[in-house]
Amino acid sequence: MAEGDRMHALVRRLYPLCRSITGDGLRETLAVVGEHLDLTVHEVPTGTQVLDWTVPQEWNIRDAHISRDGRRIVDFQALSLHVVGYSVPVDRTMPLSELRSHLHTLPEQPWLVPYRTSYYAPTWGFCLAQSTLDAMPDGDYEVVIDSTLEDGSLTYAEHVVPGQVEDEVIVSCHVCHPSLANDNLAGVAVAVELAKSLRNPYHTYRFIFAPGTIGAITWLARNDADKVKHGIVLACAGDRGSLTYKQSRRGDAEIDRVLAHVLRDRPHEIREFSPYGYDERQYCSPGYNLGVGSLTRTPYAGYPEYHTSGDNPDFVTPESMVDTLTVCREAVDVLDRNRRYVNLSPYGEPQLGKRGLYESLGGRSDAKDAQLAMLWVLNLSDGDHDLLAIADRARLPFPSVAAAADALHAAGLLKEA
Repeated sequence: MAEGDRMHALVRRLYPLCRSITGDGLRETLAVVGEHLDLTVHEVPTGTQVLDWTVPQEWNIRDAHISRDGRRIVDFQALSLHVVGYSVPVDRTMPLSELRSHLHTLPEQPWLVPYRTSYYAPTWGFCLAQSTLDAMPDGDYEVVIDSTLEDGSLTYAEHVVPGQVEDEVIVSCHVCHPSLANDNLAGVAVAVELAKSLRNPYHTYRFIFAPGTIGAITWLARNDADKVKHGIVLACAGDRGSLTYKQSRRGDAEIDRVLAHVLRDRPHEIREFSPYGYDERQYCSPGYNLGVGSLTRTPYAGYPEYHTSGDNPDFVTPESMVDTLTVCREAVDVLDRNRRYVNLSPYGEPQLGKRGLYESLGGRSDAKDAQLAMLWVLNLSDGDHDLLAIADRARLPFPSVAAAADALHAAGLLKEA
């Protein structure tokens, strides 16, 4: 199976599971991911203090419905979005006039079911299409939410690919959204495929699969963030829109420069940091200020299907996920190969021919770029410019510049700064 098809199959398999910030649906999701990657799964008990937050009670749900005359009109078994996340148990019969205050719809999108949660304020509710509500006559309805909210734990998982150095690159995905294919599952699928493809990387790569906000905060509270040198939060990775990169809080972190370079010749948008969005806002909080940006296709809230039943597996495409994966792989290549060098023959241009460097270019289709890359690397290798800066200034592909540096280093013309 091609990687695009593999990623799409994983999205389809995970889609029906009812994920939340805690609970068995989250564990089931991580168990499926664990079939593809070696995961270390962490359980953090309810009540644990994590920075300024406290791990909440665990929520689990078995069934829920709104019924009349034995017919389910709204059915959790058909779509997990139908129940407001973290709804407390209910088993009542009530008139529609009373039930309405617990119903959530999208009047401007009458055929779609919205996604709603209430993690930290005990309540209950149902989400349904406005068209369904419009067809419900007045009268009594049986309302059942078979759920529990009790002490348990918060679950998150990590997969680590050891590198040649202990400096870490984190790739973080939120795994708390029920039945939303683009806004969470496509990012998970891309992260899984990226992790599987890494072989003896330079950096250590840590993949974090955690519930949004509270999960990232819990991870930060329990880990040494000083090891994190770069990072990407992956989300909305499978829609048909062009790629968008949101910069880290620093704005000029190496990861920001890397993504700008990798995206340079593709349709894309670069956005400045804002403290709203996904978990980049936790990693970039001022006490940490990590070099972590966010990579999406169409950003959060930027497409009509966002946080609705329209964000289903048919909304994401294998081709879009492959494109996102390709950009991630190119970014990894730049991060792992970027170095600073010093020219050991800086007075005048060194003779490349006698070192066999020109001859090595003979017959290559990219001979001109390769020659230019050597000259640029020699000229800017002063200990201050890294290879990425050279590639940007020369308007050359990073792999050409890195290959030139490798050749010049092997010939004794460069040393690492």
